[in-house]
Amino acid sequence: MTHYPFSAVVGADVDAPGGPDPMALALILTTVSPEVGGVLVRGEKGTAKSTIVRALAAVLPAVDGERPRLVELPIGATEDRVLGSIDLEGALAEGRADYQPGLLVKAHRGILYVDEVNLLHDHLVDVLLDAAAMGRVTVERDGISVERDARFVLVGTMNPEEGELRPQLLDRFGLTVEVAAPRDPALRAEVVRRRMAHDADPARFAATYADAEAALEARIAAARKRLPEVTLSDSALLRIAEVCAAFEVDGLRADIVMARTAAAHAAWQGREAVALEDIEVAARLALPHRRRRNPFDSPGLDEDTLDEALGDDLDPEPEPEPDPDPPSPGGSPDDRAAGDSPPPPAQDAPSDAPPPGDGNAAGTTTAGSASTYRTKRFAVRGVGSGTAGRRSRAITETGRRVGARRPEAGTGALHLVETIRAAVPHQVARGRSEGPLVLRPEDLRVAVREGREANLVLFCVDASGSMAARKRMEQVKTAVLSLLLDAYQRRDKVGLVTFRGDRADLALPPTSSVDIAAARLEDLPAGGRTPLAEGLLEATRALERERVRDPRRRALLVVVTDGRATAGQDALGRSRTVAAHLGASGVAAIVVDCESGPMRMGLARVLADHLGAEHVPVAEVSAEALTSVARGGLCA
Repeated sequence: MTHYPFSAVVGADVDAPGGPDPMALALILTTVSPEVGGVLVRGEKGTAKSTIVRALAAVLPAVDGERPRLVELPIGATEDRVLGSIDLEGALAEGRADYQPGLLVKAHRGILYVDEVNLLHDHLVDVLLDAAAMGRVTVERDGISVERDARFVLVGTMNPEEGELRPQLLDRFGLTVEVAAPRDPALRAEVVRRRMAHDADPARFAATYADAEAALEARIAAARKRLPEVTLSDSALLRIAEVCAAFEVDGLRADIVMARTAAAHAAWQGREAVALEDIEVAARLALPHRRRRNPFDSPGLDEDTLDEALGDDLDPEPEPEPDPDPPSPGGSPDDRAAGDSPPPPAQDAPSDAPPPGDGNAAGTTTAGSASTYRTKRFAVRGVGSGTAGRRSRAITETGRRVGARRPEAGTGALHLVETIRAAVPHQVARGRSEGPLVLRPEDLRVAVREGREANLVLFCVDASGSMAARKRMEQVKTAVLSLLLDAYQRRDKVGLVTFRGDRADLALPPTSSVDIAAARLEDLPAGGRTPLAEGLLEATRALERERVRDPRRRALLVVVTDGRATAGQDALGRSRTVAAHLGASGVAAIVVDCESGPMRMGLARVLADHLGAEHVPVAEVSAEALTSVARGGLCA
């Protein structure tokens, strides 16, 4: 199979005028020095992320006469498929530990590519990042341990719209780049022209770039050979530390990655020592994703801070001696007499000036939010079997052992006692009178474990006029943002339904990207009547669609309202009828009551009764409030 040439994607010269292609440069630097820790490529769909990664394998220099391979790790891979497995039957019966290599070992000396790495379970991401850092894989199963070499270039790609990686996992990737489709029509036309030429005759198209591919492979090989000789001076190392300190990155991994990346870039450029240019390139590739403190922060670097931290030279000239007779701050007496007095201090704005951005178009207002807080853990009752996460009880691959079963695919975690118990009654029939236990495949039992699963948390938010009071809407947005942050930490999918005026909208279909949900919420205006029934109906439709799409993922509906219903005839009666129907379907639900003040109507509590949901005042969403048990949902 003929792959799309690397040079056809990034151009014949990765260092072409106008600046190097960040994605191509990051991939090349991590192949020059795999110790950099791999590359995470973030970008919207259709930006050639997968194409360029697959093309990279063709320009990697051969190792011991063998062409490096590209190994792709599928999203649905099990831990045994990733790490490898041990023949437990042979290990127990004959004392031999036959190791069956996994994908990490097969990627040794090549490229391990994980598309949509943000959708991979956190545990597997940790496993492959550990292997990438250590260069080895260790497989342990019930006292049996096997180690194998697994030194590879790790490349992950992701679409941020489908969800983010946790900051702890982001930090483990050495370099990160953002990619986007070109906006220049001429460049877009050239991309399409090349793609069509490749699809029409792949072999001929590849031959067009054969010389450029060979030159790139030779340059990578030369950079690898030059890398051990590159000098990282004390002044260069100090400047790297100053840049990391200026951006207040956590830990020291950023400093180490920057040092390795700067050395790799120097080798790529043919230099014998790290220069300021190398440090700047390393900062732009190694620091942006380490600036995030929570999922609502955008990655990136402040250019002024970077310029100031980099300075002008690694070995600056010494500071000049201070002037022994400096002029006075106000100038000479003659200057002051001439009227050249310092400008007056700036005056504060009048206290009654309207706050910036406080618009009121068409009877709506938009309030901001305050600082988020840790919330209670709201969970679905019962035991599910969905994707592993951190919210509701479920049968998962990790957790405490609660039983045993026959293995379905792979060996899983052996339940030794149950395996022996299954084999013992058959020993006489199998002709055993002494010696090791005679095992058969049907004897093997693996552990059934109970952990926690991720859920769909669907928010149904009242944005009507009764919520438009600035303090109330600020409190509501803060509570929902705090719950969104909790959903992110528990690896849930989230969705957002809003209702106001005479309609309800699915503002955000179920997604793993809580930062998009947060952005939609922050821009949410409030005003108009309260179509509560329409909001609940829209939530019902969203839950039904998601149940068909992902039947194993259980849902938790969070209705944020004061319980009023004012849109249409018999609005309150219709809303209660819809709520009762939704409650009868068995959906776990919570009603966050936003009503405040000494005189309260208690409509949200009545709504919770019809839904069969827990009623939680908005002030009690915080984890510091007393815990309680929900009907249909659990608060713990």
